[in-house]
Amino acid sequence: MWKLFRKERDSGVPFFAQMKKDIHSHLLPGIDDGSPDAETSVSFIRRLSDAGLKEFICTPHIFGDMFRNNPETINRALSKLKKATADAGLDVKLSAAAEYMLDDYFMELLRSGERLLTLNDTYLLTEFPFSIPPSNLEEITFEINTQNYQPVLAHPERYGYFHKNPKVYSRLKDFGFLFQINLLSLTGYYGKPVRKAADYLIKNNLVDLVGTDLHHEGHLSVLLDSRSQALFKKKLGDKIYNEF
Repeated sequence: MWKLFRKERDSGVPFFAQMKKDIHSHLLPGIDDGSPDAETSVSFIRRLSDAGLKEFICTPHIFGDMFRNNPETINRALSKLKKATADAGLDVKLSAAAEYMLDDYFMELLRSGERLLTLNDTYLLTEFPFSIPPSNLEEITFEINTQNYQPVLAHPERYGYFHKNPKVYSRLKDFGFLFQINLLSLTGYYGKPVRKAADYLIKNNLVDLVGTDLHHEGHLSVLLDSRSQALFKKKLGDKIYNEF
C-alpha cells in the first residue's frame, strides 16, 4: 500500500531528503533518451544522493515507434548500473520499472498476458502522446484495471490539450488513474501553462506522486538549485513521500 500523503510540520529537512525516493527517472544507461552511459548515470545519482535521494526506481520508455525496451534490455541496463554505483561506493537502492506509452504496442503487450514492469506489484506508470490523447482511453483503462494493474499517469500537467478544460482531470481520476507530476513543472521549466496546470492539480488535491523525470544535465541543474528545492517545499509541503 502506498503511503502517498503524510501531513506533519515542516521539519526544515531539504526536499530531496524528505522525498527520499524517486519513482520516475531515465537513469538506466543507453536504452532510451535519458542517460547515455553508466558514467553519466553514476554522476547524476551521486549528486542526487548527496541532496538526499537514496532510492531510485528507473523507468525507461517503452514506446512502440521508438523505444521497444523489454524486461531483458531493462534488467541488463539495471545490472550494469548497479555494478557501476557499487564500484563508485554509492549507498543507494536501485530498481527498474518502465514508462509505457499508451499506444497500439502497449495494447499488444497488455493482451499478451506477459507481466508488465511495475513500480511495485500493481502500479503501472503510463504516459499519453503529447499531440493528442488516446482515442480509446476508456477501453485501454478498462483492460488495465481488468488485469489488476493500477494505472499511474506520468506528468498529466504536461498534456497541453487538457489545459483549456482542466475538469478532464477529474474524469481521468474516475477512470482510475493516479497522477504523478514532474517536479520540474513547478519551476516553469516546461513553460507557464504547464506550471499553471501543476498548480491546479496541487490546489485541487489531485496529485498522488511526484518524480524528477530526469533525462539530462539540464534537468538535474534545475532540480538541485536551492531555489527549486525551496519551491518544492513551499508548494508540496511535507505530505508527498513516494513511499510504499
